[in-house]
Amino acid sequence: MHPMDELWTTIESRRGTDPEESWTARMISRGPEKCAEKFGEESIEALIEAVKGDRNALIRESADVLYHFCIMLASRGIALDDVWAELASRKGTSGLAEKAARRS
Repeated sequence: MHPMDELWTTIESRRGTDPEESWTARMISRGPEKCAEKFGEESIEALIEAVKGDRNALIRESADVLYHFCIMLASRGIALDDVWAELASRKGTSGLAEKAARRS
C-alpha cells in the first residue's frame, strides 16, 4: 500500500473517535474551515523551509502538509481516491493545455 493510502486509512479510522485522544479527530471535529486554516499554516511553513534551503526541515514540513491536506479533504467528505482520479484524468494532457481549459 502506498504511504498516502496508509495515511488516508489512518485518518478515516480516526474520524468520529474521541477528539481528546486523537489529533485527527480533534481537527475534523473543529470543522472544514479550521482544517483549511491549519493546512494553510503548514503550507506556509513548508514554503519558508523551501526558501531557507533546509532539506530536513522541508521534509518534515512536507509531511505535515500532506497530513493536513488529507484532513482538510476528509473534513469536506472528499476521498483521496477522488484526487487520484482527477490526476489520472489529466494524464497525457499538457499542463499548459489543462490550465487553459480551466479558464474557459
